[in-house]
Amino acid sequence: MRALIFLALLLPTLVLAQAPQKELPKLSICVFDPLGANGPLFNTMKDYRTVAFEWGADVEPRAYTDEKIAVDDFKAGQCDAALVTGARARPFNKFAATLGAIGAIPNEKMLRSLLGTISSKKAAKYMREGQYEVAGIMPAGPIYLFTRDRSIDTVEKLSGKRIATIDYDQPSIFLVNHIGASMVPSNSANFSGKFNNGSVDVAYAPAVAYKPLELYKGLEANGGILRFPLAYMDFQIIIRADKFPVGFGQKSRTSVSSYFDRVNETVDQATQEIDPKFWMELSAETKLEYNEMLRDVRIKLRDQGTYNGKMLKLMRKLRCKANPAAAECTEKLE
Repeated sequence: MRALIFLALLLPTLVLAQAPQKELPKLSICVFDPLGANGPLFNTMKDYRTVAFEWGADVEPRAYTDEKIAVDDFKAGQCDAALVTGARARPFNKFAATLGAIGAIPNEKMLRSLLGTISSKKAAKYMREGQYEVAGIMPAGPIYLFTRDRSIDTVEKLSGKRIATIDYDQPSIFLVNHIGASMVPSNSANFSGKFNNGSVDVAYAPAVAYKPLELYKGLEANGGILRFPLAYMDFQIIIRADKFPVGFGQKSRTSVSSYFDRVNETVDQATQEIDPKFWMELSAETKLEYNEMLRDVRIKLRDQGTYNGKMLKLMRKLRCKANPAAAECTEKLE
């Protein structure tokens, strides 16, 4: 759900504190950026390299325009770290990857709280699995449902519809099958074309996709965007912990988490650029229906081993803190 990698086209460069360079062992990070060495994510990692000197590591970024190749090279040891989408990071840390669990984060306020919690020292033990450690998470905005027909606004009406589905993201595939829709295998390079030309009825994407991928073309006749966050997208820095100085991962997580507002500005700006006529407001009853369905999907994916149970419990705790009257808060399903 969260693997719409074109967000990198708009993500702003983080301006990190300058630090004097030192003679340190050379390390490398595979950086996925659709624009390669000229892209904003790659520039972000060049700044990251500068501040990483303070933590005892010289991390040289290497640009990749194909995220799968970046991940494969990281797995093969061609790089000591990687910057990829949360969906692609799942094999390295299921706890952190569950941040993008379907329907688990209702709003930005909870996302901020969650990122602050899992980036703290108390959560450090969950951020490492085997040799891999999550060294930072950057938010990338909510994922919305885009439909070519405004009458498709309930779970029942999605049944039988053709949905452009990211073909390597298991939660997305499971959800589409769960609601009885027809999966149309897609990727970040072709899903928008399929939506715009009518090859599919529905697609899901973050707000930042609306303008650069011209999704308004698929919406123009009678389409709409459901104002309901299906999930939140993110980018993660994954490192081989034994290659880095002791404590590097925690220092990195703390630093990256402090840039929540700066990174999120791009998402807010992109959301404001969406033509107001396309937004579809859901009734309280329909939102409840979606939430119940998505909770059922999360539990099944947890039981299948796709989602991490501890992360789901943490997110449920935060949701119930904000809304203790919710039905899920009186049940022990997550």
